[in-house]
Formats: sequence, structure tokens, C-alpha cells
Amino acid sequence: MKILIIDDEKSIRNTLKEILEFEGHEIILANDGLEGLNAAISTNFDAIFSDIKMPNMDGLEFLDKAFEAGVESPVIMISGHGSIDTAVECIKKGAFDFIQKPLDLNRILITLKNATEKSDLVRETKNLKKRVAKIQEIVGVSPAITKIKNMIDRVAPTEARVLITGSNGTGKELVARWLHEKSGRNNMPFVEVNCAAIPGELIESELFGHEKGAFTSAIKQHKGKFEQADGGTLFLDEIGDMSLAAQAKVLRVLQENKLSRVGSDKDINVKVRVIAATNKDLQEEIRKGTFREDLYHRISVIIIHVPPLCERVEDIPILTRYFIDQICEESGMPPRKIDDDALEELKKYKWTGNVRELRNVTERLLILSNNVITKEDVINYARPVFK
Repeated sequence: MKILIIDDEKSIRNTLKEILEFEGHEIILANDGLEGLNAAISTNFDAIFSDIKMPNMDGLEFLDKAFEAGVESPVIMISGHGSIDTAVECIKKGAFDFIQKPLDLNRILITLKNATEKSDLVRETKNLKKRVAKIQEIVGVSPAITKIKNMIDRVAPTEARVLITGSNGTGKELVARWLHEKSGRNNMPFVEVNCAAIPGELIESELFGHEKGAFTSAIKQHKGKFEQADGGTLFLDEIGDMSLAAQAKVLRVLQENKLSRVGSDKDINVKVRVIAATNKDLQEEIRKGTFREDLYHRISVIIIHVPPLCERVEDIPILTRYFIDQICEESGMPPRKIDDDALEELKKYKWTGNVRELRNVTERLLILSNNVITKEDVINYARPVFK
């Protein structure tokens, strides 16, 4: 590990340096807070030891300036003039720990171990959050995809409600996420509800929340998805499967920006942008009496249709290469390639599962093929899933 030691006493610097170098660490020394600050900003250290009383810039000022500059290394304060109040102030300012002089070898090593473990955990958490939060690109060069991208750019900054239509697996959720990401609400929640996956008797509680005791299993108060998405975007996926009773309540929220939880008459104000999606023909559902016409007009200010993959076969090569790179990166595989004949073979299939199916087939080909995916690989490993 690379460790920075900041102390104006040469004997303390050298003692710490000897201890930590004996443990196999790389040590950088600084004579005061100002010199230490420059080093901390220019180099990424695994840990920093800093004295408190120093010329030019003391340890507390160093803490403030370092964190203002975005230094993420854990800082361990050391002092021969310490008190409980000083230690508390250091911790409040963001120090990892406080060690009094004379320095104790075991205390130094244990504190360093704890600090670096916490630093590793924070780093891993940040990387995980980045991976989770990363939104997949809308990949394609076909006229249909180009039109969708242009629609997103035009519609996202507005407050208009959007209805996204298309078959399962075409990428409706991805369009919804990009509408949120390119809107002024992108720093607020994006909450997704799959209306088809929630039992009819629970959909109202899930959407609007419930009070404690509202029904047998309501053992505590619960905020619904509308409240969770307040200030942000609520994505109602498969809205065509929502019950008429729930549709009536959704309509009220869209009209009045108010809702009441199940088991309560109290109105709660919410300001949510609603984006809906469906694989059904809602006009036909209206004729059958299973979908409210007034709700349809509320949610369909803008309609974006995502075509099936078989209607944009020119996107299959670029999508396949994109999935190859993505899957290899996620699974730690070495980079792989696919030849042109294999791509032409993939373009012949019907892709009833659309983009989702293409990704699954690509993953299968990567697992079962050699370094380069060939036409023979596609025939052997992809074709059996098609009838």
C-alpha cells in the first residue's frame, strides 16, 4: 500500500516510516500540512497519517482542504497534545481515527488495517453503484431506432406523459429510462412497476400505499410507488394489465396530483411524471371495456412505438457486437469476435423474443464457441431455439 505521513517532527516521521516499511508499505513523507495537501491531491494514497499541530497548515485545516479537494483516502490523525474534544472534532471533520502520541505499534497497525478495509469497501460499493446505475445504450442505426432517439431528445425535457408500445423484449423499459435520464428529473427517483406481475388485489396498495391496519397483512404503514417516485418518474410497465379499479385511482392522481393511501381519506400531494408501456392494443382493450378511454388519453400525449427486431434486421450486426463486448466485460471473458457470415445467418431468424432473445443467443454463442463465432456456430447453437 502507498501511505502518506505528514508530521513536522522528523523523529516521528522516520519512526512511522520504519514501522510501515517493515510491513511492506510504500511511504511518502511530508513536513507540514501544506506539503501534505499537495501530495494528497496529486497522488492516490491508500491511507494518510497526519499530525495536528504543524506550521504553515495544521492537521485540522489539512482535513478540511483535503476533503474539499476530493481526496478520498482515509486520514488517521496523530497528536501528542490530544484531548477528547480534539479527537471528536477530528472525527466530525471526516478523519477515520485519532491516535495519541507516544505511538503504539499495535494500535497503528490495527487502525491502518481497519482504515484500508473500509476504504476498499467504499471503493467496491462505488464501483457496484456505477455498474448498477449505468444505463444501456439504445443501439441501432435503422430509421426506426434513429426516429426513437430523436423523439427521446425532443420529448424528455418536457413534462409530457409518454406511452411506449411494442412487443415483449423490444426495449420499452430502456426507452423509458432514457426519457428519465435526459429529463430535468434525472437526479430524482426512477421507479418501475410491472403491472402484470402484481396480483389484482395488491396493485392499489403497491401503487398508492396503505396505512397500518388497512387490511389483515398491513402491519405497518407503507408508501406506494407514486410517493416513492415523487419529484421523479414513475414507469408503469404493462399498464394494459391493470384493473379498472386501479385505473380509476391512477386517473385521479394524473388529474389532481393527489392520492390517498388504502385505509385513509387523507390526500397526499405528489408530483410525478408518468411514463407507461404496453404490449397490448389499448384501443382494442377500450372497445372490449377492459381499459378506460379517459386514462388512455391522459397517458398518451406522446406515443413512441418500438418495432420488433424482425422489422429492423439491419440493427442485428451492431447489436450482436455490442452484446459480445458487454457480456465479455461483465463476465471477465477475453474479447471475442464474430465473422460476417455468422451475422448474416443471425439476420435470417424471426427473433420472436426480440432484442432480449438476441442477447441470450449471443451469450450462448460466446459460451459454446471458440475465439471467433462462425456461421457453423450459429447454425449449431442458435437455430435449435427457433421453430
